[in-house]
Amino acid sequence: MTTQTKLAPAPVIDETARLLTEHYVFPETAEQLTGLLQRRLTEGAYDVDDAEELARLVTADLQSVNGDRHLRLKHHATPVPSQKGAANLDAMRRDFDTSLGGAPRVELLDGGVAVLELAPMLFPLEWAAEPLSAALTLASRAQALIVDLRANQGGDPDTVAFVCSHLLDKRTHLNTMHWHGGKRVEQSWSLPHVPGTRFGGNKPLYVLSSNNTFSAAEELAYDLQQLGRAEIVGEPTRGGAHPRDGWTVHPHLEASIPVGRAINPVSGTNWEGVGVQPDIPCTATDALDRAHTLARTQLAG
Repeated sequence: MTTQTKLAPAPVIDETARLLTEHYVFPETAEQLTGLLQRRLTEGAYDVDDAEELARLVTADLQSVNGDRHLRLKHHATPVPSQKGAANLDAMRRDFDTSLGGAPRVELLDGGVAVLELAPMLFPLEWAAEPLSAALTLASRAQALIVDLRANQGGDPDTVAFVCSHLLDKRTHLNTMHWHGGKRVEQSWSLPHVPGTRFGGNKPLYVLSSNNTFSAAEELAYDLQQLGRAEIVGEPTRGGAHPRDGWTVHPHLEASIPVGRAINPVSGTNWEGVGVQPDIPCTATDALDRAHTLARTQLAG
């Protein structure tokens, strides 16, 4: 057994089902899933002693109806606080402190082309505004820019808008979020002003993607692609467009439940289940060299 806390599957399943009913952005799917979870519990499918194994089994069932990759029972090796979102917040803070605030690489390549890596995620803007502004301002002097999202697992939609604001010239509608219950709709726009210097909306811009690029990182790539601002170079992304919240349902288990649905103002849809499709398909390993060559060619021409 990997945890110190005795595992009782029934309370975990009951609480997960309750949270689905109250919060999942697709109520009809939530009803199907709660029935499935209770049926599988009755059948003994969750009679395991290990929290990590239970997380794997329940996640497979949660994703079996509509393939929503944000919908999962997530295992944590160390106990997590009971407050909503606390497990994710603690892990994010550790990653933030060890990644220079989410901008671990700014480098000037040959030909006046800069590469800016944003990883491992787009951290909450109240943390990330200062390091991201510094990195984006430094890169703004380049003749062309490559934004590397190949190792980015998602993050904060406000941070997406903040980064986009440095890569555009004017205030632009980026995304519209439809929240659970359909009563609240929230638009995301780039900012009219940014700290530091903009890279702007005219110089060549490329975004690197991989099959690990996920969630808010996909939104950043998708928004820039739909606006015609950037070319995506690399692999199709993982395909998770629904923002999620997390609730602790056991000291080592967090129910991750999507609470909203993104609609892009240009495409009228999103990247859920299909991923962001690259304009220049290639392996993730080759993406940087490919984008660098494209940028130098475009500058020379």
